[in-house]
Amino acid sequence: MKLLYRGPSRQTLHDQFAKRRRIDADAPVVSASETRIEAPPERVWRIIADPSGWSSVLPGRRIVRLDDGVTEDAEFIWAMGRTTIRSRFAVVDAGRELTWTGVAMGVKAVDRQVLTATPDGGTVLRIEESMAAPLVRLLFSPGKLRAQHGIWLAAVKAAAEDRARVGAGAQPRG
Repeated sequence: MKLLYRGPSRQTLHDQFAKRRRIDADAPVVSASETRIEAPPERVWRIIADPSGWSSVLPGRRIVRLDDGVTEDAEFIWAMGRTTIRSRFAVVDAGRELTWTGVAMGVKAVDRQVLTATPDGGTVLRIEESMAAPLVRLLFSPGKLRAQHGIWLAAVKAAAEDRARVGAGAQPRG
C-alpha cells in the first residue's frame, strides 16, 4: 500500500535511482512537468547549476551550505521557505541534467532537471521528482508538487529569457 511506502534507503535511492537517471516511480508522490524556454541549454544550465543564485531566480529558495560545489556526490543543504533539505548531487551532466537526492522531515526525494536542446536554439526543461515516506501523501499531493515545479519552471524560464534578451542588447526588465 502506497500510504505506508517508505521507499528505498537514502543510499540506495542515490545510487540505484538518481545516479541511474531515474526517480522512484513507486513513491506515493510523483510528478513531472516541463516548459519550453527561448534560450540555449547552456544559459538554462548556468541558472539551475548555480544553487547560490537560486534565491535571485525564485525568492524563498536559498542555499544554506554548499562546500564542494556542484559536483557528483557533493552534499549541500538548501531551503524552500522554512523547510531545510539535506541533499546530494547524483548527476551533474553540464547542459543536460542535474539530479540530486534529498531528505526533509523524513521524506526522501529524487529531483531530476533534464534539459533538451530544440532545433531552433531553445531548451525544454523537464523536472521529474519522487517523494517517499509513510503517510507523505496525506501531507503533500502530486498536484502540490506539480504546482511547485510550475513556479520553478516559470522562474527559470523568465530568468533565462530575460538574460537572452539582455544579451541581444535590450535592457533588463524590472
